Amino acid sequence: MEAFFVSTGLVALSELGDKTQLLAMVLAARFRRPVPIILAIVVATLANHTLAALAGAWLGSIGGDWLRWIVAAAFAAMAVWVLIPDKLDERSDSAAPRRNAFLTTLICFFLAEIGDKTQIATVALAARFGALLPVVAGTTFGMLIADVPAVLLGKACVGHRAGKWVRYATAALFLLLAGLAASGVELGLF
Repeated sequence: MEAFFVSTGLVALSELGDKTQLLAMVLAARFRRPVPIILAIVVATLANHTLAALAGAWLGSIGGDWLRWIVAAAFAAMAVWVLIPDKLDERSDSAAPRRNAFLTTLICFFLAEIGDKTQIATVALAARFGALLPVVAGTTFGMLIADVPAVLLGKACVGHRAGKWVRYATAALFLLLAGLAASGVELGLF
């Protein structure tokens, strides 16, 4: 359960203001069909984060001090990355087909998650916990916690100043986790 809850919390915080959350809002405003968009986000996230967790589980099999330093470096990198606000490229509405909200969302969301901070966090969490299913379920649930309201609220989003403080708090959390991982402290997380 610990892997699930930690994964959920970290990804939900990391996703606030992220390009995929902005993408979810844009797609909701464009298609005005929340159910297929939410379902596509679930499928795309499950696929993307399963691949990421498999990579993390492989890294976790390395074990020893190497794993501790790899996880610490990943969390420290996440702390820095979270501080950089995401901006969604503005594109013409005519570029996306109007007919299939599910397929458009599935493809866009899966591709947007490649190399994204939540995908990297999934790799680090799977490496740390070695529990594929709870990590994938937790990271997917964390994505939904952040993205479903974005879909349902459409254009409404966190204000610029609030988003900045969320990024700072998330970065501090990742730095704390990096420090714990590097020191090898056993506090239930590491």
